[in-house]
Amino acid sequence: MKHLLSTADLDLATSLELLNLSVEMQGVNSRDIKKLPALTGRTVANLFFEDSTRTRFSFEIAAKRLSADVVNFTAKGSSVSKGESLKDTILTLEAMGIEALVVRHHHSGAANTIANASWSKATVINAGDGTHQHPTQALTDALTIRQALKGKDDLGDLSGIKVLIVGDILHSRVARSNIDLLKTLGAFVGLAGPSTLLPSSATKLADAVYHNLDEALSDGFDVVMMLRMQMERMNSVFVPNANEYSTLWGLSAERFSNLSPKTLIMHPGPMNRGLEISSEAADSSQSAIVDQVRNGVAVRMAVLFKLLAQESGAK
Repeated sequence: MKHLLSTADLDLATSLELLNLSVEMQGVNSRDIKKLPALTGRTVANLFFEDSTRTRFSFEIAAKRLSADVVNFTAKGSSVSKGESLKDTILTLEAMGIEALVVRHHHSGAANTIANASWSKATVINAGDGTHQHPTQALTDALTIRQALKGKDDLGDLSGIKVLIVGDILHSRVARSNIDLLKTLGAFVGLAGPSTLLPSSATKLADAVYHNLDEALSDGFDVVMMLRMQMERMNSVFVPNANEYSTLWGLSAERFSNLSPKTLIMHPGPMNRGLEISSEAADSSQSAIVDQVRNGVAVRMAVLFKLLAQESGAK
């Protein structure tokens, strides 16, 4: 395994290996000195052609905790703003001896293009490409679900757990990555959203599809994962207005109060409070949103460790 481009590429054994390695990295993160020498002398470049807070910072922290040297690249202020192509950017970094490229790009398939081209020999990790995939977020969500519902010591799959993903499924790389991984791990996956924001293949992708949120929430899901409505990828054709969307598809305080007190509430962020999720839900004791952020560091440490230390034979 040289690259991590999509959760669709992960079989059950590899998925569990990464999740269980993430648990080990959580142990490192609980120490007073949060450091391993595993990637000493290795260089990781974070290439972010889209804005990001959680993913970019967690990858940077993860690499530094493994003792890697880290280079942060953003399109703004770089030669990309002067018209430099993706190929020439990668060739430049290759010439500098970069060994891993963590790539977020607005075009679906950008990470695959870099990994499969002859531009670089570096390991490529997809940190989100267009509406396609975001594999480390799905691994983070799976770890969060397993530990919240099955316990910290459980190292198994997610069989028997029902997960409902709500909102803008069509434009969500997080949703696609989660659907692939959750099903690999044995979970039951439901999708709920307006018909204009569901992919045409929704009934093939998921175990259940709902066109009414209240109906979906009444079906006894263990996890409700709310998604941000991605305004930057759509126009008024998809939804009439934000108020109507919130009324029909938002996890309001009233809807939240009707859920079982054991229902886990998740959101990959960034949240639009009052639109797709209420503060009552986001800030409740049932919310795992902060845990998702915390676990993201451990998961990204595990991915970097596996790809750069284990797979390359480094000690």
